[in-house]
Amino acid sequence: MTIARSSLAALLASAVFALPVSAETLRLSHNVGDTTTWQKGAERFGELLAEKTDGAYDVRVFPNAQLAGGDQMRQAEMVGRGALDLVVTSAINVTPLVPEMAVFSLPYMYENYEQVDATTQGDAVGPLEDILLERGIKVLAWGENGFRELTNNRRPVTSPEDMRGLNLRVAGPMYIDVMNALGANPQQMQWSETLSALQQGVVDGQENPIGAVIIPQQVYEMQRYMTTWHYSYDPLFLGISKAKWDSLDAETQAQMQEAATEAMEYQREISREATAEGVAFLREQGMEVHEPTSEELAAFREATQPAFDTWAERVGLDLVQSFRDAIEAN
Repeated sequence: MTIARSSLAALLASAVFALPVSAETLRLSHNVGDTTTWQKGAERFGELLAEKTDGAYDVRVFPNAQLAGGDQMRQAEMVGRGALDLVVTSAINVTPLVPEMAVFSLPYMYENYEQVDATTQGDAVGPLEDILLERGIKVLAWGENGFRELTNNRRPVTSPEDMRGLNLRVAGPMYIDVMNALGANPQQMQWSETLSALQQGVVDGQENPIGAVIIPQQVYEMQRYMTTWHYSYDPLFLGISKAKWDSLDAETQAQMQEAATEAMEYQREISREATAEGVAFLREQGMEVHEPTSEELAAFREATQPAFDTWAERVGLDLVQSFRDAIEAN
């Protein structure tokens, strides 16, 4: 009888150990829709993390800043204090928390992707990552929102003069100064409110990247004109709460870092592919697209120089110079 009971106990113990361990759920927030490359990058991160950790983690992705009450600026702050585990957001959304993040989006800082990669994938972002870490956010990898292009429903925009009087939705305070310099009427607005504002004519237009936002969010259904002026660049980053990061062992940290790096590489790739094919697609959808000449771009650059100078001082001239040095070295 004793032997039988002992065998039964051993059998039950082995059965318990054989039960699958339930995955820990991590909540990831981002502030645009579920058809975007932001969503696809976040989902790829979840897939890769589950694969690398043998299913130990289940990343649940929440689009449209749902967990922050629709407030895209609040997501990073929530991650910083540990109320959210992970965030995919653009640099400009974090400027209320870290003004230095505006360095990426200074008007006409970049001319091409090679210059972008020289900063976002190099040492230039180190000081920004240090600042974010002080705010409770560990940056795992950098992705791409992209070059921000102008759309509107009033008229073609080929010069700074054409901007005068346009009511434009913008994402943050730096863009308010840029649009004011151009004579437009900027209105800072959550993205969750923007599509309905465009439909109802509350604003005339907006500015966002083609591949990451304009196409997947079907902005072309609400806007007639687009100007591909590449006036500002906006990167994404995938960040985790420092408190959560510090709770992980070294092996899990390495697995999470690998998953994030691979996921954001994928996200940048599909964003650039969508952008490369985007202008032709938008023309097929009926948009009137103006691709500025070098002379026209020079006029926009000159008109936005006061905003550049103002924000370069706020960001820090040394940081701006380090970005310029990285670009020139490339």
